[in-house]
Amino acid sequence: MTTNTVLTLVGSLRADSHNRKLAEAIALNAPENVDVQIHGSLGSIPFYNEDIDVEGQVPAEAAALRAAAAEADTLLLVTPEHNGTMPASLKNAIDWLSRPFGAGALAGKPTAVVGTAFGQYGGVWAQDEVRKAVGIAGAKVLDEVKLAVPGSMVRFAELHPKDDAEVVEQIKGIFEPLTAAEEEAAA
Repeated sequence: MTTNTVLTLVGSLRADSHNRKLAEAIALNAPENVDVQIHGSLGSIPFYNEDIDVEGQVPAEAAALRAAAAEADTLLLVTPEHNGTMPASLKNAIDWLSRPFGAGALAGKPTAVVGTAFGQYGGVWAQDEVRKAVGIAGAKVLDEVKLAVPGSMVRFAELHPKDDAEVVEQIKGIFEPLTAAEEEAAA
């Protein structure tokens, strides 16, 4: 059985982030043939600047992100909602992964977007913005993968998402399209 590697990027930089906890719950509930790898903090990656995106000068953190994305079968972006859109850290990661234009690590890469936010819609505006950005960057956006958990500040105040039966059930539903996309890309 082939293992599908899912590189997971968490847009929140906060140590006690609900989105990082959601990513952990996703990793814990992955099927046996899916290896969910949560990338380190996006906060250490410098803002994209074409002047430093030169062979031999690419910052180590950005180069490591590109290498991890290139090695992964699929990407999963887990985003909070900041002022109705995605956080700058996630947008910056997308910018690094989109270059060089047409040949970046996102080119043709099956990519899904999920998340949780305080509002009543669970961050769907941010998720839509992330889907738009990665699609423009060349990723194959998996629109059928949906998971937007509302009320994160209250819902996860004392409960980790891995212990929320409703969230766990929703998490289980994201793996079939992720795996199918990887198999389709490999064919």
